[in-house]
Amino acid sequence: MSKTNLTRRGVLKTGAVAGAGLALPTYLSAAGHEGFTNAPTGDTVTLGFNVPQTGPYADEGADELRAYELAVEHLNGGGDGGMLNTFSSKALQGNGILGKKVEYVTGDTQTKSDAARASAKSMIEKDGAVMITGGSSSGVAVAVQALCQEAGVIFMAGLTHSNDTTGKDKKANGFRHFFNSYMTGAALAPVLANNYGTDRKAYHLTADYNWGYTTEEAVRTSTEALGWETVGTVLTPLTQTDFSSYITPVLQSDADVLVLNHYGGNMVNSLTNAVQFGLRDRVANGKNFEIVVPLYSRLMAKGAGANVKGIFGSTNWHWSLQDEGSKAFVQSFGTKYGFPPSQAAHTCYVQAILYADAVERAGSFNPCAVGEALKDFEFDGMGNGPTLYRGEDHQCFKDVLVVKGKENPTSEFDLLEIVEITPVEQVTYDASIFGGDLGSCNPGA
Repeated sequence: MSKTNLTRRGVLKTGAVAGAGLALPTYLSAAGHEGFTNAPTGDTVTLGFNVPQTGPYADEGADELRAYELAVEHLNGGGDGGMLNTFSSKALQGNGILGKKVEYVTGDTQTKSDAARASAKSMIEKDGAVMITGGSSSGVAVAVQALCQEAGVIFMAGLTHSNDTTGKDKKANGFRHFFNSYMTGAALAPVLANNYGTDRKAYHLTADYNWGYTTEEAVRTSTEALGWETVGTVLTPLTQTDFSSYITPVLQSDADVLVLNHYGGNMVNSLTNAVQFGLRDRVANGKNFEIVVPLYSRLMAKGAGANVKGIFGSTNWHWSLQDEGSKAFVQSFGTKYGFPPSQAAHTCYVQAILYADAVERAGSFNPCAVGEALKDFEFDGMGNGPTLYRGEDHQCFKDVLVVKGKENPTSEFDLLEIVEITPVEQVTYDASIFGGDLGSCNPGA
């Protein structure tokens, strides 16, 4: 295994012709291309792991990188094999990808779109990365996905929750395993209504970028459909660390629910400020004041500590799931790192494995062959139950978890409890509702 951290290999593979024996499936129109971007010609293949190593989502990025390193280990035949043992597809044999040893380079997105694009561009042009994956921001995901479409490589999105990624900004070369804002609203709103009633007044604080916008909209429209009233919506900068000035207007409003459309360090800070201002002890409109965090993670719960107790939210996956895939991943990750993985780690590990499997099944690294292998691919054994990679928008559809902060945690990791597993049918929607044009696969060279 070869790893660099912003240190480039300096080997330019762009435009190389596909090696002998990598026959493209006959149904691919892309077979007319003599080559494709960064076609591996030696006995190794390079993947690009582009994660936030600094900035407000750095904790998520660190866990993503751990997961990618574990995935590479398993792909190359090391460790216990993890979810390769439970994955319904049996194409991967632990001998790399198409017999080529997997190597990787890393970059720091800084949770900034420009920095993420620059990092991904360097991996593609200087390091010969044939696939880019990672990120913990939808702004980053949309930017890097567009770059990969232009460059002719596959983008396997990491943690990105905005509807836009596989909605208005979807691309043929891009694929997302993580769930989205719409699914959060569809899963979370009924649980909120059942627990807090249908006569509620909500105030939203929302991160000022595409993820925040679509999450606020999804939660707002879903709760309003059940009777809630939205009395305030305020955008907050992604760089904000002290949210005190945003909490005071909430106290002056007639809201009895605060919805924090914040993630990572932003959520930790805004929730901490809200508790410091006494919102959790407040009574408004004759009701106990409630706080909601639409998108949760174990890392956020750890950062916020006791403040998360009893607070509802949604998550893509949780380490306490008892299916065979989840147990295998938790065992592998825990053995290697000494603690359970986050949802960010899970989705990134799965994306790396799904890419490798698609290459193996397609018999080629050509991004158009890989895309065809991923589209409408149904699989199981990866921790979320039966899952479909929908061909119309390259969005995965699977069950969604509604969770809440645990009142009596048994350890520093046992912070969230699953209160409902929402069936995939409840969160499925027509691919056309968000607009956008998937376009055609671009193989590059």
